[in-house]
Amino acid sequence: MDDANLLLNHYLPQQRQMRLAVITETYPPEINGVAMTTGRLVSAMQQLGHWIELIRPRQHAKDMPADQSALEEILHTGVPIPRYGGLKFGLPAKRKLVARWRLRRPDLVHVVTEGPLGWSAIAAAKALKIPVTSDFHTNFHTYSQHYGLGWLQKPVNAYLRKFHNQTLATFVPTQALADELGLLGYRNLRVVSRGVDTALFNPGRRDPVLRRAWGLEEGDIAVLYVGRIAAEKNLPLVFDAFEAMQRRQPGMRLILVGDGPQRATWEARYRQHVFAGMRVGEDLARHYASGDVFLFPSLTETFGNVTLEAMASGLAVVAYDYAAAREHVRSGDNGLLASFNQPAAFVAVAEHLVRQPDGLQAMRARAVSTAAAVAWSAVFREFETYLLGIVNESGALL
Repeated sequence: MDDANLLLNHYLPQQRQMRLAVITETYPPEINGVAMTTGRLVSAMQQLGHWIELIRPRQHAKDMPADQSALEEILHTGVPIPRYGGLKFGLPAKRKLVARWRLRRPDLVHVVTEGPLGWSAIAAAKALKIPVTSDFHTNFHTYSQHYGLGWLQKPVNAYLRKFHNQTLATFVPTQALADELGLLGYRNLRVVSRGVDTALFNPGRRDPVLRRAWGLEEGDIAVLYVGRIAAEKNLPLVFDAFEAMQRRQPGMRLILVGDGPQRATWEARYRQHVFAGMRVGEDLARHYASGDVFLFPSLTETFGNVTLEAMASGLAVVAYDYAAAREHVRSGDNGLLASFNQPAAFVAVAEHLVRQPDGLQAMRARAVSTAAAVAWSAVFREFETYLLGIVNESGALL
């Protein structure tokens, strides 16, 4: 029995069912951290006995709403997001949402993303006096500088602050992010962390055949990057750190898992590296577990689910000291941390890692133990507790 079903049987049999309207502009099968986290959240809330109305943009012409007993999907028109291929933002829909929620009123509206559809949902909920909460998943205000739009950073932050401050609670994954946003004027922040699926991501999925296909001999080190191949992920530092590591251990290989607008550019420049493309499910888990070291120099994460996935898979993580890495990596014990936005320090700790192969093995084992203690069930229990409290205070749950 999985964690969510244990909660259903042991935690909530006495609780009243909530009707939750969840508004998001990205959702599986789209592949990104927000989509995957939201998909898990919706599934867990269903299994905990709640009814979900999921409102999202139509992803493609053949996209059809799900047909499930505790889930009703409503698809709206979406427009592609510039420079972020495959994702869409939903067009405004306040009038439609007001009309719909007058007929079938949710107990709470939870807005995952900050686009026009999310703004409409907040406006509709406020008009009908329905409690509304939000998630802060993506540092759009810092992304802007990576796309030649640095001048937009202040207005984007002002928009996001106004968006979230209209809600009764904004959920963030770390206390550090809550502190940062608090200094920027965000209110009603609540910390609910993230978990990892250790049934999927674990060292048992290590594949010697895949490692040989990467050109590795027994005892060679596979260095992985998993994520979007895009400007905001700071990929030049991945290549710099790997080159420093490879000078110490010539038999190493760099494998990049993921896709994005910069993939063709980097693949043409670094033909010696393995660009594995987008991987999902057990195939993604196999790629993780077949590696040894995980390089993650991104400076724009709100959390970074890939950090926990790598640790659960038995990789030693090298990352900056913030987001998920600050929460879960103990530098020198189960991974290595570099001071935030200090590229020379990042390269130095990555190089240090391969100087001591015995220490690397112990670090990988401790990373697995750390991830094993981070269960999604506890995350969803905490989130649900917050929602129930807000709904009960509003008098919506009778």
